[in-house]
Amino acid sequence: MPESHVYINGEFCPKGEAKVSVYDHGFLYGDGVFEGIRAYHGQVFLCAEHLDRLYEGAQCLMIKIPNSKKEMRDILYRCLEKNGLQDAYFRLVVSRGPGDLGLSPKKCGEWGSVVCICASITLYPDSLYQKGLEVVTVAVPRAHPETLNPRVKSLNYLPNILAKIEGHNAGVEEVVMLNHRGEVSECSGDNLFIVKDGVVKTPPPSAVILEGCSRNLVLRLAREKGLEAAQPTLARYDLYTADECFLTGTAAEMIPVVKVDGRVIGGGRPGPVTQGLLGDFRRYIQEYRDPGVCGVSGHS
Repeated sequence: MPESHVYINGEFCPKGEAKVSVYDHGFLYGDGVFEGIRAYHGQVFLCAEHLDRLYEGAQCLMIKIPNSKKEMRDILYRCLEKNGLQDAYFRLVVSRGPGDLGLSPKKCGEWGSVVCICASITLYPDSLYQKGLEVVTVAVPRAHPETLNPRVKSLNYLPNILAKIEGHNAGVEEVVMLNHRGEVSECSGDNLFIVKDGVVKTPPPSAVILEGCSRNLVLRLAREKGLEAAQPTLARYDLYTADECFLTGTAAEMIPVVKVDGRVIGGGRPGPVTQGLLGDFRRYIQEYRDPGVCGVSGHS
């Protein structure tokens, strides 16, 4: 299999030769933003939604992206073509760029650095999509929203990594994080949903969550299905007494949860609402055409 290629600041290079400066503030301080994006059957999935979030995060951090959104979309498709992929996972990164060893962003250049990695990904084994995950709540809380707004998908994921370590120590693949008020927030890398009495529920943005693109799509699919979809504040009690539970995320897609902190959910098997939404989600993927490139040669 040929070596994959990585896009770095306007050029492609083989994966083994891909390098950024050790003085880049993304490396030194986690100073930057990123997106994880999927492509299915040659179409970049929810491209506009992901790019909107990337550019808004960069605006919040006062990082100037050297490419327009149209140019960035073209970069994603060029990465697909360069790597000969139809189904892929992108890691699109915009860092502050090289500076010195001080914290000040004034020592960095005017424009941020852009890196795009395009590869295959499998977050969970297929068997877990059939039988469901077990999760636990962890002691590491979500960062306070006044420290950094959770809608900024920043390069600093250390709290999430610490939470993931707790999960590994407990023998589970994913964990539930609480916010500074002790409310259910989200998982280390996914948004969380429950179903109770036929109502699909997920924590609101005020619960200190990253408002996921897959999360918002599932809310829309639920409403189109005629289900009530709400965003109330949730406590661990709500998880323990839920009829069903599932997670959403770009890498994870949509995966059922059948046990939370040792409490069996829904008889220990994926529930009917979850299974129905999962079917809708997969059909949406198969039928998806990127509206930003439809009709353009090679992308339609």
